[in-house]
Amino acid sequence: MKEWIFRGVGTALITPFTESGIDYEAFGRLIEFQLAGGVNALIVAGTTGEGSVLSSGEYEELISFAVRKTAGRVPVIAGSGSNVTAAAVERTKTACRLGADAVLLVTPYYNKTTQRGLIASFEAIADASSRPCILYNVPSRTGLNMLPETVKALSKHPRIAAVKEASGNISQVAKIRQLCGEDLAVYSGCDDQTVPVLSLGGAGVISVASNVLPREMSGMCRLWFGGETEKAAEMQLKLLEIMNQLMIETNPIPAKAACAAMGFGENRLRLPLVPMEEQHEQKLLELMKAAGALR
Repeated sequence: MKEWIFRGVGTALITPFTESGIDYEAFGRLIEFQLAGGVNALIVAGTTGEGSVLSSGEYEELISFAVRKTAGRVPVIAGSGSNVTAAAVERTKTACRLGADAVLLVTPYYNKTTQRGLIASFEAIADASSRPCILYNVPSRTGLNMLPETVKALSKHPRIAAVKEASGNISQVAKIRQLCGEDLAVYSGCDDQTVPVLSLGGAGVISVASNVLPREMSGMCRLWFGGETEKAAEMQLKLLEIMNQLMIETNPIPAKAACAAMGFGENRLRLPLVPMEEQHEQKLLELMKAAGALR
């Protein structure tokens, strides 16, 4: 059995931007807010963190800052995937050198390889990594679904420790759990499926909603792992509407608007992403107020 990188909630952090770069003051406060809320890991420069639009220098600075600021209190997981395997290898080496505890590897996008190509690519990256690797399946963004049989093949690699499953297909999650057993941890990549994935033996969730509600998301997982499964399910349903609103437009557009409203930097994204539509933002802010995230 491979050791879990974390159990519970890992927040897929936004990256606060200014006109000229990264707002590290706001990012630092966001990290402290997450830790005070009881989250179990921090994911930096992933999809929610707009990792694909960071320069090489920004990427290194962001990972270094997160590692220093977190100071070992929870694992720091760096998004290091790419549609170019060689680029993913280099980012993975960089993240490991800078002290990340693990790396998150999205399936290659646009190139649209085969399942055999996925195995070859991920094995090449894992061979270059000195830290545990989390595979990341999100076909709605990449145009490519990583099949359970492919995940099983990859689970045999000693440094491939987990998968973030964001296909939205709970049957696929069940098949992965059946095929991989204790060889691989499964994290939900969909906030609205956290408890269902936990019920199949999942290790937790890599969450967008916990940017806004870290205490609630971590509390929901603690309830589940503490055996209070009915209360965990009740909380899942209670948070469902705000989870859905945080996905009403492409992630991280709503999350960035929510964090800006909470004082964690500007509501600024990098093109091709643009700020949230006004009517969607208004509803999100209303839901945040109802949930106690805004006064």
